[in-house]
Amino acid sequence: MGWIRRKGGNRSGILVSSTFSLPPFPFLLPPYNENMPHRELTVLPVYNEVRHLTPVLDQTVRYCQAVLVVDDGSTDGTAELLSARTDVYHIRHPQNQGYGAALRSGFEFAMQAGYDVLVTMDCDGQHEPQRIPEFIAACQGVDIVSGSRYLKQFPGDSAAPAQRRQINRVMTDQLNWQLGLELTDAFCGFKAYRVKSLREIRITETGYAMPLELWVQAAALGLRIVELPVPLIYLDETRSFGGALDNADLRLDVYREVLRRSIEAVKQRISCRLSPSVAFCGD
Repeated sequence: MGWIRRKGGNRSGILVSSTFSLPPFPFLLPPYNENMPHRELTVLPVYNEVRHLTPVLDQTVRYCQAVLVVDDGSTDGTAELLSARTDVYHIRHPQNQGYGAALRSGFEFAMQAGYDVLVTMDCDGQHEPQRIPEFIAACQGVDIVSGSRYLKQFPGDSAAPAQRRQINRVMTDQLNWQLGLELTDAFCGFKAYRVKSLREIRITETGYAMPLELWVQAAALGLRIVELPVPLIYLDETRSFGGALDNADLRLDVYREVLRRSIEAVKQRISCRLSPSVAFCGD
């Protein structure tokens, strides 16, 4: 595990509107009390992943008793498959709103339901559910545990698509420079969060650039962050980011603009509470 130091029952689904104002969840959940032995939730954002959904969920429920799938407007039969399961919670966005939007719904669910630790993972086979307990354990005493595909090599690791690796490297370096972090993988979706810390996070980016906004706010709040090595697995190297973002140069431009905008928003919103070790270099 690598430390990121500052430099210096029946679980039927519900429909969620595009406003992200989630309805209360107590009728979906077992009664909560502070003596509950299992207070962890795993969230999987899903968009048209029906071919992976069953095997991934069958494994995930073995390693976490509470599992939530956020169906981000899938059109491939995902909703019907989820409706037939009674071992997971599920939320459906009426229309596709983006990766960040799906995670934001998962964050809201975890906070409203009173969980202590939230694990997020993808449903496309890149993340191994058997590692969920490692993330939960690593989250004791920290705020964010972030998976890293580049902290350690595992036998059988895939080769990352060149453009994706380059963009990840560029943005990770820029985050480290501007925020005073020491990340090795800015975009891995396999994470664990201390749910209390999420109450300070305000996610507005709805797409794949959402992690950049998250890192800016985490650094500004002085959250405790560690990285946990995970295998590098690519099952679909041609996976689309959607529209113009499939162009690597345009995607990098969008990411840089989101980072700039996120830093400016943090300065305006919580400038009086900025961690003194975060200088936001390069303004």
